[in-house]
Order: sequence, then C-alpha cells, then structure tokens
Amino acid sequence: MSLDVSLRDRQISILQRMLHLNKEGSADLTLASKSEEIIWKVLVLDAKSRSVLSSVLRVNDLLKCGITVHSLINSKRANLPDVPVIYFVEPTIENILYIIEDLNQDRYDSFYINFTSLINRELLEEFAKKVSISGKSQKIKQVFDQYLDYIVTEPNLFSLNLPEIFTQFNSSNTDEEKIHKLVDIIANGLLSTIVSMDIIPVIRAQQNGSAEFVAQQLDLKLREYLSNTRGSTVATASIQQRPVLILLDRNFDLASMFSHSWIYQCMVSDVFQLQRNTIKITKHAAKDGEKDSTKNYDVDPKDFFWNKYSQLPFPDAVESADAELNAYKNDAKEVTAKTGISSLDDIDPNANATANIQQAVEKLPELTARKATLDMHMDILSSLINELQAKNLDKYFEIEQNATDPKVLKEFLELLVVDSERDSSLDKLRTFIILTLLVDLTPEYIEKVKSIFKEKYPQVDLSSFNYILKFKEHSKLANLSTLNETSNNFTNQASQMNSSALLSGLSSKLYGLTEGKISEGLTSIATRIKSFIPEKKLLPITTIVEAIMDPINASQQSVQLTDEYVYLDPKSRGGHSKPPKRQSYQESLVFVVGGGNYLEYQNLQEWANDPNKAHRKVIYGSTEITSASEFLEECSVLGS
Repeated sequence: MSLDVSLRDRQISILQRMLHLNKEGSADLTLASKSEEIIWKVLVLDAKSRSVLSSVLRVNDLLKCGITVHSLINSKRANLPDVPVIYFVEPTIENILYIIEDLNQDRYDSFYINFTSLINRELLEEFAKKVSISGKSQKIKQVFDQYLDYIVTEPNLFSLNLPEIFTQFNSSNTDEEKIHKLVDIIANGLLSTIVSMDIIPVIRAQQNGSAEFVAQQLDLKLREYLSNTRGSTVATASIQQRPVLILLDRNFDLASMFSHSWIYQCMVSDVFQLQRNTIKITKHAAKDGEKDSTKNYDVDPKDFFWNKYSQLPFPDAVESADAELNAYKNDAKEVTAKTGISSLDDIDPNANATANIQQAVEKLPELTARKATLDMHMDILSSLINELQAKNLDKYFEIEQNATDPKVLKEFLELLVVDSERDSSLDKLRTFIILTLLVDLTPEYIEKVKSIFKEKYPQVDLSSFNYILKFKEHSKLANLSTLNETSNNFTNQASQMNSSALLSGLSSKLYGLTEGKISEGLTSIATRIKSFIPEKKLLPITTIVEAIMDPINASQQSVQLTDEYVYLDPKSRGGHSKPPKRQSYQESLVFVVGGGNYLEYQNLQEWANDPNKAHRKVIYGSTEITSASEFLEECSVLGS
C-alpha cells in the first residue's frame, strides 16, 4: 500500500486491467498505436458487481476499455457469437448456471470469467463439471477471483454494502447461526479489500463484540490466503512497512451517527440523499398546490470541485464556488478575446479556423465540462441554503456543539416548541439523542421533552430514543463513554452569534450566483459565518486511531484503552504472537461493524493530513455508509 495511491485508484486500476482481459496495458484504447488492434467486448454484470463498477467508472470509461455493450446477467441478452464476453459477477450457483446456459447456446465467441470475490472449492468444482459436460471448455479463456467485493465512493472510503448490520448484531432475535454467517460475509468483504490493496496488516480489534469475531475470522482467512500464495510480494513484506487494521463495533460511539455537521459532503449526505455518488435533491414547491420535484446529480470521480472542496466547511465551499466561477469566467474571457468571438457558444468546432480559433476549439470541451460541474454545485449549495433556513438546522448544530454547557438544555426546550418552515421534528429528535448520550439528563427533563414530542410531534416514533436510553443505562463499557465525553467534537464553545440572519443573507447572494451573476459581498458574508464554525476536534474514532497509530502523541487515557484491544498477526507462525510494545504506523485501514458515515471519514482524513504532523494514510470503511435518518430507523427497530 502506498501513501500516494488511493483505494479508489487501486480499484479502478484492477477493474481496467480486468476489462483489458487481465492484461497490463493502456487504460485508454483510443490512445493505442494504430498497429495495435482494439478488441471490442461485451460486459455482463449482476446487481452487486454493477454497484462496484458504477461507483468508479462511467460509460465513457467502459468504451475506452473496448466495452461496447454491458448488461445484467439475468436480463434477456442478444446472441453475439463473434464477440468475446467478460463476466464480472458474484460467485453464486445462479450466476454459474447463467454462464453455462450462455456457453451451451454459443452466445459469445470466448468467455472471460471474473468473480467479485473468492469462489469456494465446491462451487468451482461444480462449475468445472458443468463446463466439461458442455464439451465447450475451449471457449473458457480465463477464470479469475478479482477480490473486488466492496464499493468505493471516495478516494479512501469504502463500504461492503451490507445494510442493517447494527440492527442484526444488537437484536435479541438474531440467532447464533445468523451471527456466524454475517461475521463470515464481513470477513470476506475485508479480505477482498486487503488483497486488492496488496497488504497483510496487523489486526487490532475492540474486545467482546462483533469486531473481535470478525477479526478472528479474518485472521483465519488471511492465514489460508498466505498459505496459498507463498513467495508473493505480500507474504515477504517487512513488518516496518505493514499497516494496521483497526476493527470497531458501532457501539463505541453512537453520537457521531446522529450529529449535524457543517462539512459540505456531510451536509449533502444528511440533508439530501447521497448514495454511491448520486446526489438526490428534493426541490420543494414554491406555491401551494404545486408538487415537490426531485433532481439527481451524478458525482463523477473526476469532479474537480467535489474532490477539492467536499471536505471543507459549508461557508468555505461557498467561497470556493465563487472563486472557481470567477476563474472560469476569466479563462473563458481570455479564450474568446483571442478569437474575437463574444461568447464560447459562438465557437463552431467544425469550422476551418485560424490558430487562435483552433486553440479555442481545443479548450472548449474542458471549459464546457468545468462550467457544467460548477453549475451543478451551485444548485446543490443553493438547495442546501434553502434547507438550512427552512429547518433552522444551524440551531441544532449549535446545541450539539455546546452539549455540555448548562444553558443548552434550556435553549433546547425553547427550540423544541418553535415551528420551522419545513418539518424538522427528526432533527430535533437527533439532537435530543445526542444530549442524552453526552449529558446525564434528569428523569424529569427527559419526561418533559418526551411529553413535548408526543403533544407537538405525534408523528414521531420515539422508539429510537427509548433504545438509546436503554443502551446508555445498560452499557457496561464505562471506559468508552468516558472517551466520548472527553474527546467528542460536540463540546466546543461556539460563538453565540445570530447565524440565521447570516445564512439568510448568504442565501440571497447565492441565488444571484447561480444565475451567473457574481454578487458582491458573498465572500465577506461567508467569512463572517466562519466564526460560527467550531474549532477542529477529534471524534472518538479518530482518538482511537491516533492512540494506535501514534501512541507517543496521543492522550494517555485513549492509549490505555486501546492497549486492551485484541492483537492478531496473520503472518505469525503457530497461532497468535504476543502484542509488541506500542508502535507507530504510517498506514491504517479502519473499519466499523454496524455502519459508518462521512463525518467520521472526513474527521480521520483531516487528522491524517494535518500539515503540522507527519503525513499518514487512513482508509475508512464500514458495513454500510449510513445517513442519520437511516440509523434512526435501525434504532427504532431495536427500541420497538
């Protein structure tokens, strides 16, 4: 694993190699020499592999790799007997039967089979038997285990796409057999991630829960993998170069799953829907009688604005949008000035042109794509402003930041009875849950809040709160709750300013901006809002990661806590070695069993890339990347 190669880049590289029939070569076949023949292929996927592929590659990317047609394995597909086919599917008996049927029907010229994860011996033998019976084994050119059974949506963020794991692991209705099955599925997903990264990490895991179970199962799988790949570069890597895998149960910190955030990406995920790089925005009707509408935006892995600014606080993202639009206008003006053309729209790409016009034609695709990206983010930012105002979201954020301030409880009671333009009852419930987790509320206060909810928001199911209350009461992990209280990012004394008025001002300015008018004063307003943004704090997950990766500079309390974590080394002979003395790691893979979110990802990246400290690489993953509302639903099920 290299510090400068992201997990996403690694996955893209493996996928492109697969689409090149597992040969090394140019990722862009359009750039291939004329002497090199382009091999056009068909790609067959299933639902799981489509999710993996679509998160990092677009149709144009497939075309560059020689893919002319792609379709689902269970759909009706045309016979193309002269064309090779690449299968990228889960190793299941259903998919094998589909492949055998295609083979028997001579649907394609030659078959290149790639499984998303390791195919077990029984299934492989069954496949070989059916191929032999068909008498067409010569058509099978390749069978590969690709170890790509995970979804990457950000450079170093991945998900196993396993929903409701938190519910299943914490429900009394889940039997032991089901637990074992889930642990095995999670361990297989992590094995895929580790193998594709070409590493064998040291494993540290939280004790007495699902994280420890997964760690033990993964340790066995890695040992088996190593025994089958003796002599590989992975197997001989020195201990100094090895990263650490940190496995955690979601129960170690629930507050971060409910919190409101100012980070641009986190706000998009919270206020709208952000799934597999698609942002779904609800546009609320301006007038009564009109219907709400939805708009989908696809965030391309090459989206320059998202890649540069998604991790910034919202006001900084607005300022950046302003600066980027100015830069675009200057560049467009420079191009048109050389040509004597008043607008880029007047350029005819097909016209016989002078050198200046030719230069403008060459720059046109880049400028057009840039403008489309900026227009998209302007609309998203504008829509976020609307939601912030309509729901008074800044108020909840402020209360969560100052949770331990005695005045906050009174402020929350006042806020509870205030009506907002748009229903914000679930936002109020989330803030109430955070207060419950971070502060020892009196029974009287809890009953008062619950009675307000029942009276004013009867539609709100309080089962999630009931679960959280029981969780806190019955939690025996006192050391974890202490960690939450001392290192959470909700305890900052934020500036007590009227942010709503500022947001209102920012909203009107942004509207002007989205219409292509650079409005004066936008930057100064965004700057003033910044004073409301709290100072940077480490979330509990980052505190834990710091304690394991950098014990010398971490707090003594968190280091002592992580000293108790399970230590496994898949490369040690004859069972597990004794834990070494505390050591530093440059690279880590952090995985949460039971759901993660963008807030934790961004907090970890901020710590890892702190310019005042040694650069570290942290890859963050979970069974599923979950929004606050989705996690609320899971807790509701457990509390009902």
